[in-house]
Amino acid sequence: APGERPASYIKSAGQGAGQHTRQHTFLRRFKWNEPGCELNTLPISPFSCTAPLKQEAALDNGATVLNHSMHLVHRMENLLTLGNSSDVSLRVQTMNTDEVKVIQAHSLVLTLQSDVFEELLLSRNNSALVLIETPECAAVFDKFVRYLYCGDISLRLDQAISLHKLASKYRVWGLQQGLTQYMTQHLSSDSPTGHVVSWYNYALQIGDATLRDSCLQYLSWNLSSVLQSGEWGSISEDLLLSLLQRSDLILQSELELYEALESWINQNQPVSSTIETALRAVRYGMIPPQHLFRLQRHSPLMVKYYEAIRDLLYLAFQFHSASPIQLAKYFDVNCSIFTPRNYLSSSWGSPWIINNPTRDDRSFSFQTQLGPSGHDSSKRVTWNALFSPRWLPLSARSTYTELGAMQPTRTEGGRPRIIVTPATSSPDFAGVSFQKTVIVMAKQQGKVIVRHVYNFHQSTEEAGDFLVDADLQRRASEYLIDSSLYLHVVIKPLYHSLLVARK
Repeated sequence: APGERPASYIKSAGQGAGQHTRQHTFLRRFKWNEPGCELNTLPISPFSCTAPLKQEAALDNGATVLNHSMHLVHRMENLLTLGNSSDVSLRVQTMNTDEVKVIQAHSLVLTLQSDVFEELLLSRNNSALVLIETPECAAVFDKFVRYLYCGDISLRLDQAISLHKLASKYRVWGLQQGLTQYMTQHLSSDSPTGHVVSWYNYALQIGDATLRDSCLQYLSWNLSSVLQSGEWGSISEDLLLSLLQRSDLILQSELELYEALESWINQNQPVSSTIETALRAVRYGMIPPQHLFRLQRHSPLMVKYYEAIRDLLYLAFQFHSASPIQLAKYFDVNCSIFTPRNYLSSSWGSPWIINNPTRDDRSFSFQTQLGPSGHDSSKRVTWNALFSPRWLPLSARSTYTELGAMQPTRTEGGRPRIIVTPATSSPDFAGVSFQKTVIVMAKQQGKVIVRHVYNFHQSTEEAGDFLVDADLQRRASEYLIDSSLYLHVVIKPLYHSLLVARK
């Protein structure tokens, strides 16, 4: 075929040591798996090995670029598929079995892409290279090799870990980074048995802090949906205890968390010490007394381990029955049992859907209970929330002329702003401070998830970094769902000690 080199070309290229070194050095500069190197910008023509060697030529004024890179990809794929001019056989043996997969490959391509392959090929004794892989890695090895030839790869959620292991083992860093990014961006994807927990465990195993933290944040921010999934039962003891310690969990209520914990314990049957540790991490003060009474009578788990948590239940009932100011005289009310998480029930906040959020300022009001204590549960606080899509400093806002006409305001440099303030003040607020949390929802892979969480305290009326990176003008913005901004405002009352009891 026109432009096609004879089969002897690859062999002759390796006969002269100097020629091979020069060609190897040149091609190595343009590894397809180098970060930031796009496949369609490879400066290598399928028709001539000497054509576009100078990238700067394309920068000349009036220059025309002829891009045949996709043709090159197809040629490389055919080279792998047909095995033409192959000089090495990869014998991929599945560990602890007799199953062997044979792939006809080319030393030049393998060594360009992987230092590990270069070392293995230099030390081999014949044309076959035996590679022993786990069943999961052996199943996707052909995909891995195709990436080395073509620079792209198709994968499913359940193949990500296996391919990441191969990329790490053979030091194909571009593929490894791409897979980490893929996993971070597909945490919300649906899978039959779930995948976030297994990805978290894998990240923990290999020491990938970025992927580990992304998985942990996803589980924390979307805990209600995780509790209802089949993945909840597969959570390890360490991960379970880690989640139970967090105050940034987003879920309906503490009761929902207790019931999910009971289900996990029934399914996994851990040792008693683990059960007691987990039960003592539940914040019983955040569960209303009527539900605590029901659990004492009807929860087999609480009945069995009552002695291990009796002190916490006793403290919770005291918390619900006494005035928080009185309780603060004798107990440390700053501990976790009295600290709310991010609860989505109506007692703690309200959802707020803002249609066409770039249009104008919006406001709405909602009520929450004064505090989690039963003593305060009947008391209500009214809150006013203001959203401005293009807030500007007062000096830059619109002014009125003598005729009363409003002068237009330049909106360049404005940013989204949200302010949450109590509508009234009351003596009941003594001893209580309010942490405000604004949750921003988004849709990924067809599922509504938590996109971001903004926290600010009573001393400030707004979150300074609220949607600072969001482009609300773009209809496809990752912060919008069907052109609307989906928020949930949560008020977290925190009691603090006013008096210290005498010793």
